[in-house]
Amino acid sequence: MARLTGVFLDTSVLLGGTINVGPSSRPAQAVMDAVAEGRLRGARTAWHCCLEYYAVATRLPEELRLAPADALRLLEEEVLGRLDVVDLPAVARLPFLRSAVAERVAGGRLYDAHIAEIARRSGSDVIVTDNVRHFRGRPESPVRVLSAAELTAELRAGS
Repeated sequence: MARLTGVFLDTSVLLGGTINVGPSSRPAQAVMDAVAEGRLRGARTAWHCCLEYYAVATRLPEELRLAPADALRLLEEEVLGRLDVVDLPAVARLPFLRSAVAERVAGGRLYDAHIAEIARRSGSDVIVTDNVRHFRGRPESPVRVLSAAELTAELRAGS
């Protein structure tokens, strides 16, 4: 396995890694465990992902939904306390939007393109997401896209 100098975690991994929704959460939980145990260093996420985490966690189906205070506590302890949180620099925002227009990015895909650009600019080697199809398909991007299960397998193979 190539050395990972920066792993970028998307919202889907943050949610699955901290809220147990059954067997589908296991790979994301393994990724978050690797972060907590120090086996995965230099992990980062975007401020956008933190906001999205809070928004989704507080509107999940009732049996899974977090109260706002609980969502904040998990964000503070599991995300802000363990990951580097990065954002797109102000000077890069308008060029990013112009690039999105040139690439005909529309609708909700803009959010994924934004997250991918933040990951790339932060020096991440890989984006870990459970929405891989939203991020794959840009062959010019130097950032690999893996599911939580794929990253977990790479971590096991490398240990």
